[in-house]
Amino acid sequence: MNKEAKAKFSNVYEDSKRAEAYSKLKFDKTYYLAYRDLPRIISEHTSGKNACDFGCGTGRSTRFLQSLGFKTIGIDISLEMITIARHLDPHGIYKHINDADFSSLLPSSYDLVLSAFTFDNIPTMDKKVSLFKGLSDLLTPTGTIINLVSSPEIYTNEWASFTTKDFFENATAQSGDIVRIITTDIKDTRPCYDIFWSVEDYHKVYDDAGLDIIDTHKPLATGKEPYTWVNETQIAPWTIYVLKKKR
Repeated sequence: MNKEAKAKFSNVYEDSKRAEAYSKLKFDKTYYLAYRDLPRIISEHTSGKNACDFGCGTGRSTRFLQSLGFKTIGIDISLEMITIARHLDPHGIYKHINDADFSSLLPSSYDLVLSAFTFDNIPTMDKKVSLFKGLSDLLTPTGTIINLVSSPEIYTNEWASFTTKDFFENATAQSGDIVRIITTDIKDTRPCYDIFWSVEDYHKVYDDAGLDIIDTHKPLATGKEPYTWVNETQIAPWTIYVLKKKR
């Protein structure tokens, strides 16, 4: 990563305009596919109702877990995002944390840790492995981590909610490279800088962190949804990994 790209990438976390724009996102269009199957996946692989939403942003996924009956705490490194989450959900529990510091959370106490899109923004193998080790320490003995990430294909195709057509360099990205994508569902039309990560390297991250992949889900649209799809019926924009601690 060059210095300019690093600056743009890191600044997004405390960008008030970006935070406000993300707070308006709903569970529709391409994002609908990210959340459509989560209730079933969660019910199949979790027991208990104590949850942590890692990288909660403005609280969309936290409120989603609450709607499923989970007692949920949302945590994020962005104070800007946490402030908006608390405003949108005054009765919810949201905590600002410093980087990978989970010391304010009780270890071995969460039946479910959900991470929705958070790892799209975390660079380096070592950082990812360290975070997953920390998150696994939060789990009960039978607890589950669900990691929802962008599929590699999202950065080289067009979607109902995203465009990447102007970013030809995405096609040659390797794990750790910055890729750009524009969310067309919000007014902020600046590209988002994500970190590309391959399927093979996600598998290595999980293995190094002491986690087993229990299930992998790549949701496709059926064509019966009330949205005008672009590639969503043929290419899965998201990948949902279900993880457990190795025995």
